[in-house]
Amino acid sequence: MRETPDELRRLQALLDASLARSTAHLRSIINSERTLTAEQLTRVLTGMCTLALSTVTANGEPRISGVDGHFLHGTWHFGTARSSAKARHLAARPAVSAAHLRGEDLGVFTHGTVETLNPPGGPAAADWPELLAHFRDFYGHHAFDWDNDVVYYRLHPHWMTAFAPDPARLGPTPDQ
Repeated sequence: MRETPDELRRLQALLDASLARSTAHLRSIINSERTLTAEQLTRVLTGMCTLALSTVTANGEPRISGVDGHFLHGTWHFGTARSSAKARHLAARPAVSAAHLRGEDLGVFTHGTVETLNPPGGPAAADWPELLAHFRDFYGHHAFDWDNDVVYYRLHPHWMTAFAPDPARLGPTPDQ
């Protein structure tokens, strides 16, 4: 699934605005020489990327767990068991933070809210058939009872930044 030019523009605007409103400390670490453009980021975040996902309990306590993240159309998508604590947290409090780290080479940090793509007993997201085809191709058509076992989410980011101390190590840029 390739991002459209409009999706790349929106992602670039988000990356630029997020860094611009970050603290001076963060901007001293992540600057124009140590980050990725939207186009570079979409080329690096292919396949399944493990995310550290943070949710919040009813008592306001943070919980972090790992999920399979898929960066599609310029945003994260992930799933979990419908019966999981994470699914209960997200149903009641959809605010999340997610981080994808690859050693010292890449860090992608996102804050936002989630949308349930296939709610039980409710209408699925308009693009759910396309996304479901992607997930079935990746995991296998018979890996889950796709209607009852798993719930999938799209993370709508309001802040996102990427750190890459040496972006060239991650692959060629569009002008190379």
